Amino acid sequence: MGESEDLNPEFGRLRSFFWPIYRYELKKLLPMLLIFFLITFNYNVLRTMKDTLVINGKDSGAEVIPFIKVWFMFPGAVLLTFLFTRLANRYSREIVFYSMISVFLLFFAVFTLFLYPYREFLHPNDFADKLQAMLPLGFKGLIAAFRNWTFTLFYVMSEIWGNIVLSLLMWGFVNQVTGLGEAKRFYALFGVGINSSGIIAGWLSMQMCLGDFNPNLPFGTTAWEQTMTLLISTVLAVGVLILVVFRWLNKKVLTDPRYYDPNEARKEKKVRGNVSMRDSFKYLMKSRYLLYLAIIVITYNIVINLVEVVWKHEVSVLYPNKEDYNYYMAKITMIMGCFATFTSMFVAGNSVRRFGWSFTSMLTPAILLVTSIFFFSAHFAKENFPDLLYALTGMTPLAVVVFFGSAQNIMSRTAKYTVFDETREMALIPLSPDCKLKGKAIIDGVCSRLGKSTGSFIHQSLFIVFSNIPSSMPYITGMLASVIGVWIAVTRLLGRQFNALTAVKGEGVKVTDIEATIAAGNQEKLEELAEQPA
Repeated sequence: MGESEDLNPEFGRLRSFFWPIYRYELKKLLPMLLIFFLITFNYNVLRTMKDTLVINGKDSGAEVIPFIKVWFMFPGAVLLTFLFTRLANRYSREIVFYSMISVFLLFFAVFTLFLYPYREFLHPNDFADKLQAMLPLGFKGLIAAFRNWTFTLFYVMSEIWGNIVLSLLMWGFVNQVTGLGEAKRFYALFGVGINSSGIIAGWLSMQMCLGDFNPNLPFGTTAWEQTMTLLISTVLAVGVLILVVFRWLNKKVLTDPRYYDPNEARKEKKVRGNVSMRDSFKYLMKSRYLLYLAIIVITYNIVINLVEVVWKHEVSVLYPNKEDYNYYMAKITMIMGCFATFTSMFVAGNSVRRFGWSFTSMLTPAILLVTSIFFFSAHFAKENFPDLLYALTGMTPLAVVVFFGSAQNIMSRTAKYTVFDETREMALIPLSPDCKLKGKAIIDGVCSRLGKSTGSFIHQSLFIVFSNIPSSMPYITGMLASVIGVWIAVTRLLGRQFNALTAVKGEGVKVTDIEATIAAGNQEKLEELAEQPA
């Protein structure tokens, strides 16, 4: 599926840089590109809304996010991953895709038509007030998550959309039907589709937030309610379009052996009967290769969560109004989409082809380290030298911190959506269908949530002890540096094994032999296999 073509390119210099695609491959590439665009469009719309709802809910703030991610997000991710594995055991890849997306679309429809309009009746405000009077101030976030439980549920489903639909369903599907040679040319273009969606989603959210209340619309009692209803309606319409395009791709494209080898399809069906969460965890713990990949995913999510909570707290202080907060976050999403699209076109794919997997995978932790230093330095200056910070920048100290936090979020998310996701998905391609399916189900479905929950657990523990974010900042900074150090070290180890695995030349070397060597952690033996002559 494309390997031989990748080894013997027929493209000119410019075409190989911007569009290394054969004409016949467009029938396969374009619908997958469109599905990626639509899935991430929905994610970007939902991402700004979920933060606006929970942070600006009654008696809430950014402190609510760590409690949601520990006590609600992680169990939700495990539950939906369990649902995925159960469905995968019984039904085809196509039916699993339709079923999982339908679960999300049904929830968003119920939220719009029932949960949000009747929120005052459904939220236990009186009981939450009693809890708030009884418990220490550090439990404010947990009480807010319970008080505004419909918003909490919306946050969970919106966040998990990215892990389940994008990472587990779509990327899992693409990894199954894409060869390594195709991946080196396709994946950077998929990144363009994924990241350009942020530009459109951010712009649309910004425009809708600018609208005033329209009494002629048959829904909503405020401008914000009308905006939210219109945005969720857009999400539902896009969700239906995703299902339509995916159906066409499976029925009109992947039935052609030029695009998908029927032997691979038979292998996949054979594997599906053996998938369970317990088996997947066992498989993960036996394979150092998959364990390294899991640690990379966990450490990334710990780091991004440690920084984001602090940044979102500062943004909510600067923009306390719901419309203003949602507008600003939508603007950040649009800017992020521009940066990420540029990176996908000019950096991600070309970096892998020119400098290799290891160098490219190191870019993300390096970017997060540098941008975090600037952000935490600005926060330290705001707390200790506000007058000096104002004299140097001409901005209020709070605005300076929000600026550097926004820059950190834009750069780190750009790296995540381009080089990080691309290298993570490429690391799975050389493995067998069994290894891919079991490893991806746990790494994307559970490990990602585990990382975010760990970062949130750190935050909520510090909130309970110190009651506020500024007092806990020195400890957050130390933990951040330690986790990034582990991330870099494990990335180097995985890079050695990936390079050895993809360097195998001889047809006499079986994939099962390589995977057994990886699982045993025998790097010398792996390099011997890689050097075995054809």
